[in-house]
Amino acid sequence: MSKKEIYAVKGLSVPETPASAQEPKPWKQTQMVGKGIPRVDAYERVSGTAVYPSDVLLPDMIYGAVLRCPHPHAQVKKVDVEAASKMPGVRAVITGDTPEARVEWTYSKEARSSLFDPHCRFEGEPVAAVAAETPYQAEDALRAIRVEYDVLPFVVDERDALKENAPSVHGAGNVLKTEKYERGQVDRGFREADVVLEENYRTECQLHTPMELHGCVAKWDGDRLTLWESTQGVYAVQAEVAEVLKLPLSKVRVVGHYMGGGFGSKLKAGKYTVIAALLAKKSARPVKLFLTREETYLAVGNRPPNNMRLKAGVKKDGTLTALDFSCTGTGGAYPSGGTSLVDWLVRDLYKCPNVRTECTDIAIHTGPARPFRAPGHPQGAWVLEQMMDALAEAIKMDPVELRLKNIPNFSQGKEGNPPYSSTGLKQCLEEGAKAFQWKVARSKALAPGETGRIKRGVGMASCLWVVGGGWPPSTVILKLFPDGSLNLNMGASDIGTGTKTVMALVAAEELGIPLGKIEIEHADTGTTQYATPSGGSKTVPTEAPTVRAAAISVKQQLLEMASKELKLDAASLVFQEGSIAPAKDPSKSVKITDLSELKKRGVVVGIGYRGPNPENKAIIPFAAQFCEVEVNTKTGEVKILRFVSTNDSGRVMDRLTYDSQVIGGITMGIGLAMTEYRVLDRDQTGRMLNRNWHDYKLPTALDVPLEMTSLPVDREDSQANSVGAKGLGEPVTIPTAPAIANAVYNATGIRITETPISPERLCRLLAEKRKEG
Repeated sequence: MSKKEIYAVKGLSVPETPASAQEPKPWKQTQMVGKGIPRVDAYERVSGTAVYPSDVLLPDMIYGAVLRCPHPHAQVKKVDVEAASKMPGVRAVITGDTPEARVEWTYSKEARSSLFDPHCRFEGEPVAAVAAETPYQAEDALRAIRVEYDVLPFVVDERDALKENAPSVHGAGNVLKTEKYERGQVDRGFREADVVLEENYRTECQLHTPMELHGCVAKWDGDRLTLWESTQGVYAVQAEVAEVLKLPLSKVRVVGHYMGGGFGSKLKAGKYTVIAALLAKKSARPVKLFLTREETYLAVGNRPPNNMRLKAGVKKDGTLTALDFSCTGTGGAYPSGGTSLVDWLVRDLYKCPNVRTECTDIAIHTGPARPFRAPGHPQGAWVLEQMMDALAEAIKMDPVELRLKNIPNFSQGKEGNPPYSSTGLKQCLEEGAKAFQWKVARSKALAPGETGRIKRGVGMASCLWVVGGGWPPSTVILKLFPDGSLNLNMGASDIGTGTKTVMALVAAEELGIPLGKIEIEHADTGTTQYATPSGGSKTVPTEAPTVRAAAISVKQQLLEMASKELKLDAASLVFQEGSIAPAKDPSKSVKITDLSELKKRGVVVGIGYRGPNPENKAIIPFAAQFCEVEVNTKTGEVKILRFVSTNDSGRVMDRLTYDSQVIGGITMGIGLAMTEYRVLDRDQTGRMLNRNWHDYKLPTALDVPLEMTSLPVDREDSQANSVGAKGLGEPVTIPTAPAIANAVYNATGIRITETPISPERLCRLLAEKRKEG
């Protein structure tokens, strides 16, 4: 099977501008951006020829492994590596006593420790590491290391951590910080309300557990270090490793052409990255160090658990009058965003003049959190969107109508209350309800007389994502060759979302070059341009305008070349069908590939830079999701029948990868709602009990609906950036869990306020309801 050129890529028409500020006119070809185009690297991915970091094999390479503390809280008294050092195949052993390993590690701006910290504050803290000829020899050597621990009291639940006499993580109480926000007069807002409701909610801890494990291959050439890392941002890893090892940035090269999932957990380097580099240095051999699946559950991040309370007031006409939100959460043993952005939807999604939030981050003896797809927002949506449905029921208003009643046109949560560059929330709600046939489905679910054990219900929820507009810096270089082929050079990582495909489409559309003639270089600090990590739904709105700027630079140079050849002013020329011609006489054209100056120079280089976002504008993507469920009231099983997701993420760049993002986001949201949670032994050992794919239940093909409809609200946001796109990856997962919870309530009359909606939990609540009834 070979790759084929899909079909000719064609440009967009743009209005005339004065010659002094004129952009070259695109060639008159059919628009391709927005269509469903297969990935440019699809063949490599499905055929197995794509080389992921975990596939890298180097001559003389050996294998690293890390010994981790088995206790949630302990002091390392002694590490004996003598037996391990003498085992067959062992080439290097390092501990906290190794001089080169006495380096500082940064978990966050507020939290630092050493690489091998003798005071272990969570299960999974590194204690020692080895490198050996085979992975099996490395694991055998770990088992031969003898560690003497002073096991200390622990607390692994943030609710217990606030109790009197709870063990302290850092010796000064367990409250790390409290953040408060307030606008208006909340108490007066409640007095003005016709209905006031209050409820407590909880979301459990969710683990990233991506398909490709965390790790890297490290190789030294003299004083130069090369890392092949599974990462979302090669330049971020380069900066962190250089800082920790006290190396010039120019001496650290990071390569990450493919990555098998990250979801935020691979936005930065891990301790394993530095450990691999140190083992490679000590052994004078390349070292591959990838964590085991069990290790990834302990030491490379999570979505924090949160305990939340929301009090809300509404008038009979649906006007929100007040929202009062409080939250506690934990980022684990070190400050790492335990409550970060959890309150943002309460602050900003719906129009409300009186809002108060208070979020308290608590330390416990578990692994530190890392950003997890839409940090904080799914937890906040779980609360706000269930409350919106409860308010709608209390005032006898349709849930969609209540949300439509309270749509703002500016950001209430951002400083200065900037207006949105575009807002499609209204369209998301209206078009999603129409496609789902909301009113018909809801009337059927509410119809009396259903007496069987199988109950159907429908639910919906909406959201925004706070940082969906991208941002500088970013640099892209395009090289156009005399044969019409193009090289696209960028530093951004394609984390599985189709970034390379989208950027190729932008270049192809602007320059009129078939996709098959575009070669992409990316994600290599040694050969590609600077880019920030791919995460937070910022990659397309950051990199695509940069690619377009570089393409425009190429076109301007081609116009100048053609103006000399045709002896006409460049402002009078247009692009058409692979040629440049006078606007008034297209017959006198010259082919791009025939330009004598292009042949002479050998290449035209265009450099694009990401400009700043517009001042005093909030660039925000919106979404609404609708779902239907079937509940077995005897077993507590919930079957999700269908989902409709409407998304305002600006201009659709590639419909195929767009829809894939929507399906993946819904699937991840189903995991939060239905199956995923971290189980810790709170009382006896403090250890995680379900650190494997068998016991930690990820949603499978059997758990997701066959019918998942992606419905873009394709509103080009011309104020956001030069391509009109906003972020997509985060908002597609934010409203999923509360939409399911609202559908379950619609079917059963039971409001489930804690995740997951497991058969066990639902059976218990159904039994309690039967007793009450």
